[in-house]
Amino acid sequence: MIYFGVRLKELRKGKNLTQQQLADRMSLVKSSISAYEKSAKYPSIEVLVKLCHYFNVSADYLLGLSDNKTIKDYNLTEEQIEIVMKIIVQFHQLNNQKYK
Repeated sequence: MIYFGVRLKELRKGKNLTQQQLADRMSLVKSSISAYEKSAKYPSIEVLVKLCHYFNVSADYLLGLSDNKTIKDYNLTEEQIEIVMKIIVQFHQLNNQKYK
């Protein structure tokens, strides 16, 4: 997950947001965004899903597992996309545990 902080910062700056503005949109404090961007800490699954949804990127992209930024939504509802993103994150976590 070395790329997480770099990619989050790149996405934030791409939308011309300050850390405070992104924190407000995510219902977080600015220090959390700062820590994420420095890779000093990582978000919960819920926050990761919110970030992916906000920036319209896959969790794989944000976590550095893929260079493909977008996911196809296949005309899914917002709720369905959120569920799919949660499942992707859960599979990622299971795979990480399996190969430790």
